[in-house]
Order: sequence, then C-alpha cells, then structure tokens
Amino acid sequence: MKQMGNPWETVSLDDYENHMKLDSVRQLQTMNQLIADQFTRYPVRNAMVLGVAGGNGLEHVDPERLETVYGVDLNQEYLAACAARYPHLTETLRLVEADLTAAEPDLPPAEMVIANLLVEYIGYPCFQRVLQKVFPEYVSCVIQINTDEGFVSDSPYIHAFDGLGSIHHQMEEEALTEYLAAIGYMLNYREECPLPNGKKLVRMDYVRS
Repeated sequence: MKQMGNPWETVSLDDYENHMKLDSVRQLQTMNQLIADQFTRYPVRNAMVLGVAGGNGLEHVDPERLETVYGVDLNQEYLAACAARYPHLTETLRLVEADLTAAEPDLPPAEMVIANLLVEYIGYPCFQRVLQKVFPEYVSCVIQINTDEGFVSDSPYIHAFDGLGSIHHQMEEEALTEYLAAIGYMLNYREECPLPNGKKLVRMDYVRS
C-alpha cells in the first residue's frame, strides 16, 4: 500500500516544472543534459528512473539501445503526464506507481538506477533499501548542494513546495558515498554543475563492486 500524505502528492506538475525551468533556477534544463548522458554512458539494456516526475529527459531514450526504461513515482498525475508525453515509447517505457519510503517497495530489478534530486526526499537508508531491492550494476545520482539559505530557490512558485520541508534531507557527498559503499557500490564518476542561484548540482555515479 502507498503511504498516504506524502507532500509530493500535492505538488502540481505545472508548478514543479515552471519553477524548475525559470532562468534563475535552470534545474530542469541542467538535469535534461545530465540524463541524456546517464542514459548512454553504461552498457545496459534497461534502466530505472526513480522520481520520474513528468519525464524530463525521456526524449533521450533510444529504444534501439534501451529495451526497457522504468519510470517510478508515487504521484499519479506525474505518471499520467509521462504516458501522454512519450507515446512513441509505449513499448519501452514502463510506468510504476510506488512509494519508495515503504518498508519493502514493490520494484522490478534493473541494470541501472537513475536518481536525480531524489535521495534528498527519501534519505540515505531508504535509498539503500531501494538499491538492495532493484540490485542494479550502475547507480547514477544527482544531488543538490545548497550554498545559500533554503533548499528551494525563491520563485513565484515557491509556496507550492511548502510541505516538502517535512521530508527533505540535507545532502552531503561523503555521506552518500559512505552509505552506498556499505552496500557494495563504489564511486567511479563525479560531475559538478553550477546553477545561477548559488546552488549546484553534483552528479555521482557508482558501480557495484
């Protein structure tokens, strides 16, 4: 059963995407570039995107290369938008409604997990459980490092995210790497992307040892 009351179920996709693509934020655009490389860097035939939201970046999926891409989210509105936006991926895209904070999330296995701005909202131990369930060979994460006051940038849409503070976890690169090393994943790639608002995105890729 999905846990009720997760704040992400109340954030409209329009508010989320309009905020993320503002010139003062530019996270939607930056993550689109990052996921294009995430989909192509490793020799896998299937991948899982945790927290797929509206499917930003799914246009980079090459069905000739990737047989299956799982898009996982707990928000039904987000999953419906993914299905509507990418009808050409009908044979490739498998949308999965799941609450990743559940004790035993119902997820299929996958060779690669992509988790962009996701660990912040479920925490390190929960992310460990998800990875142990899916058991990927490769894990690629994008985390946000906050160099100013808040974790949500100021914008006309900021109050749409008021409820997220109750589930937000501050991210630290060393801590993420330690938690993943504890379950057998070693860091093998790092990339830093400065943002216009004093924050930065850090991509960290891990390989199962």
